Amino acid sequence: MNKVFLDLGFIQIKWYSVCILIGIIVATHLILKEAQKKGLSKDSIIDILFYGIILGILGARIYYVLFNLDYYSSNITEIIKIWNGGLAIHGGIIAGVLYLIYYCHKNKIDFFHLTDILVVGLIIAQSIGRWGNFFNGEAYGRIVSLNYLKSLHLPNFIINGMYIDNAYREPTFLYESVLSLIGFIFMIIIRKKRNIKVGTLSGIYLIWYGIERLIIESFRSDSLMLFNIKVAQLVSVVFILSGLFIIYKSTKNNKLYKEEKIFL
Repeated sequence: MNKVFLDLGFIQIKWYSVCILIGIIVATHLILKEAQKKGLSKDSIIDILFYGIILGILGARIYYVLFNLDYYSSNITEIIKIWNGGLAIHGGIIAGVLYLIYYCHKNKIDFFHLTDILVVGLIIAQSIGRWGNFFNGEAYGRIVSLNYLKSLHLPNFIINGMYIDNAYREPTFLYESVLSLIGFIFMIIIRKKRNIKVGTLSGIYLIWYGIERLIIESFRSDSLMLFNIKVAQLVSVVFILSGLFIIYKSTKNNKLYKEEKIFL
């Protein structure tokens, strides 16, 4: 699989970067449209996204490096080469949440009202971004046969791209991309319903992505590990429990997503 989208001689633009950029553009468009309906100015939401994306990418990289210290401690210069892959979404989410807590406290706005707007864009960005892992030969699963991949009725370019380290691999990147897309559609449908309480969409995101990743990690063979535990599965359990708690708390308040406005 060719990792290079465009070779300009003095610089190479990788498919990994292109997929992440497309995900950011799509998410930004959707977030801007919804945020302006809720009273957020365009400048304010761009400000949130600008710093949130930068910190999210840094958090995703730091998270990945910390769980691969044996390699990066011997290859220090590789730490900055994020275009070669190695962004852990959980690290990005954690960094993004910490920034949003600070931002909401500073500007005196409802945290969950803002995250309800952001998570719909986030999950579609994740769906698109997973294709960057495909081009980089990451986020793959167990060794499988060629016949198994053909039985999934996959296009030939995906089957060929799943030939990694002299063996065909299960396309777990694709499973996650498709499930995230389904989650996005489901959340869009829920958002159109009346009487949606503030925090509900944020809770749904945490539960959906938590379950999605918990299942998919059981098939992956390149997971980040903490001793004998797959880190992503541990974090996914925290996500699911947090999502359930947020939805439970949202049913106890009187703030409706459709009615509440955010003014900065």
